[in-house]
Amino acid sequence: MKKALVLGGGFAGVEAAIELSKQKQFDVTLISDRDYLFLFPISIWIPTRQTTFNNAKISLHKISKAHKFNVVIDKVSSINSSEDTVQCLQNTYHYDYLIVAFGANKLKPQGVENTLSICGQPEVSLQIRDALDKLIAKGGGRIAMGFGGNPKDKSAVRGGPGFELLFNVHNYLKRKGIRKNFELIFFAPMPKPGAKMGPGALDMMDKMFKRYNINSQVGKKILNFTPQGINFEDNISIESDFTMFIPAGTGNSLIVHHSDLPVTDAGFIKIDDHCLVEGKANVYAVGDAAALEGADWAAKQGHMAEIMSQIAAFNIAMQEGGSTERKGYQEHISIICVMDTGNGAAFVYRSKKRNFIIPMPIFGHWLKKAWGTYIKLTKTGKIPKLPGL
Repeated sequence: MKKALVLGGGFAGVEAAIELSKQKQFDVTLISDRDYLFLFPISIWIPTRQTTFNNAKISLHKISKAHKFNVVIDKVSSINSSEDTVQCLQNTYHYDYLIVAFGANKLKPQGVENTLSICGQPEVSLQIRDALDKLIAKGGGRIAMGFGGNPKDKSAVRGGPGFELLFNVHNYLKRKGIRKNFELIFFAPMPKPGAKMGPGALDMMDKMFKRYNINSQVGKKILNFTPQGINFEDNISIESDFTMFIPAGTGNSLIVHHSDLPVTDAGFIKIDDHCLVEGKANVYAVGDAAALEGADWAAKQGHMAEIMSQIAAFNIAMQEGGSTERKGYQEHISIICVMDTGNGAAFVYRSKKRNFIIPMPIFGHWLKKAWGTYIKLTKTGKIPKLPGL
């Protein structure tokens, strides 16, 4: 039985391992440096105490038991595709097929250590919760939340969770009856943050900022972060008692410095439409680690990571079986977002053929809550996965 190795325990890696295990012709092993899948889409509620840290985790061992693949908790230190090996801290692993499904690293603007990111390490969500608690105990303050971009790869921006956390904090403070004691500020260096979601989403953001009394600072380059706030070009600054910032993604340093895989200028692995790594016969890359091509508005999202993983697993099975049939990911490029506000949501969809936004007052918030439960049940094999979800 051929050995298939998957690197990464996020949405991309878990989906790749599940799909490969369905083929019944591979000995599948997933390597991750933590023993759980973290549900980043619902972690926006940890700071506002609408969910707990443990509720946003799914044990990789439970997932692997349900779908019959192996899990190794170890840290990858290098990849040598010329010898079909992966070196970890505790062992060396050989493979016949490899899927690289790491997350990306983050850009580090000057002073970023003075910020916390809802898209950072899972434990940071708890630090954001504690920072918010301190300001509430203090009686008020100024909170700035925003995100940055990567000029070398526009798909590496992740702004949705920043909007969601900001709106959730507004409604959290409102429910406590203390919203008037806080100033909320949104910031981003691009002139039209959220433009990837389409013009309808931009209009919705503008209306929500006005309705929620959220100030904004956009269109100016971020120079640095300080304990007191944020400095922009043109002598513009924002004072902040707490700053939440989501840096843009950049190539994983392990891939760039400790592998022989080809990468773009931004450090993402070069792949073709089939998710096959450029110049490699048996190495695939999916999710945030891979360079996303096909649309200038494309963004690295969890659903795209899973689609790419499904395609990579299918193509590996076809390759092993001697078939020339292949699937490509580029025709599936889309943006799908249930943007939660804490008291409702909006469904945003964009593809090459259509772009729309559907407001979902009240119902949308509970729909996203239900999604979290659905993911847990499907990943642990308690209910079947619905087609397309």
